[in-house]
Amino acid sequence: MTLLYSFLLWTLVIILVVGTVVPLSKIQFGAVRGFEFPKEQYVVLAIFLAIGLWFFDPLWLSGYGIIGLLVIAAVNLIYIAKFTPIWSRQSLDAKEPLRSDRDRTVSVIAANVKKSNRDYGRLIDLVREKKPDIVLSIEVDQDWIDALKDGLGAEYEHWIDVPLDSGYGICVMSKLPMTAPEVRELITDGVPSIRAEMRLRGGERFRLYVVHPEPPVIEQDTKGRDSEIALIGLEAADDDLPTIVAGDLNDVAWSTTTRRFQRLSGLLDPRVGRGFYNTFSATMPWMRWPLDHLFHDPQFRLVEMARLRKIGSDHFPMWFVLALARTEASNGSVGEAEPGEDVSVKRMIVEERNRERDAIGTDWEDED
Repeated sequence: MTLLYSFLLWTLVIILVVGTVVPLSKIQFGAVRGFEFPKEQYVVLAIFLAIGLWFFDPLWLSGYGIIGLLVIAAVNLIYIAKFTPIWSRQSLDAKEPLRSDRDRTVSVIAANVKKSNRDYGRLIDLVREKKPDIVLSIEVDQDWIDALKDGLGAEYEHWIDVPLDSGYGICVMSKLPMTAPEVRELITDGVPSIRAEMRLRGGERFRLYVVHPEPPVIEQDTKGRDSEIALIGLEAADDDLPTIVAGDLNDVAWSTTTRRFQRLSGLLDPRVGRGFYNTFSATMPWMRWPLDHLFHDPQFRLVEMARLRKIGSDHFPMWFVLALARTEASNGSVGEAEPGEDVSVKRMIVEERNRERDAIGTDWEDED
């Protein structure tokens, strides 16, 4: 039995080492990039495995294993520590009187509803309760659009809806005026995103991007997802309006791709210094990470941020309230782009746009 315990412990140690080391290669493949997601779980598992080796493994190698596991825990902590309260906050808190100036604030609910989820009333009730200025709904099909319009059409004057049966549908409904809204398939056919100019009640304008790139899957590369996220970053950097980028990025906040997005765009992540706010999976508490994001221009200040209650989806919805100041400010830098990074990114974007293939995962919801 002791040897069986040792075998199981060392098997888990090897898996943990692979999961930590492989993503350092930055290879753009689902089987590699997927290992970036559960870093919180890696830290906890490394600590428990070290305890297990100390008490249950009689082999002389256990001491080396314990040291290695502590190193693995430390490496993963380096990535996720910035999303805990011990870290300096990246985006600034709004102060009075800006905080209470309704003419300069915008509230947002961002929700991946899961297309096969038919409990429309839970999201509708949540929206009626929170009364956001903007609601972003992802994975909507025509049934979802019909339900949202029946339940909330009288409260939201401005709509952009792209119902799709593939799981890539997007809907934006807003109490704030929208100018020149665009629905675009930036990289892959069948994967839409939305861009619109928004106007606050006081007349100030800002740009809103809503995105839902492809997910990483084991057997395919992630260049489509990575290209779309990078392209939005480049556009945000060149935009002449203060910018908000929101949606289900199918990527975690500490990943290679998301960190590069921040370097390219200069946008801030309000999670930094505040918490993980894990949104997926709503159904598996032991496997959760932050997939649903909002990044904002340094001209915005954070008023509120919260993970909201379940709506029948495999994602939790997120709640954000931002206030638009007249100056740019932040508590910390997002980092400078690496030499040649923009050139390599633009090359990847061109290559992906020219590649003919179907969007990833369009039949997943058909299996539910």
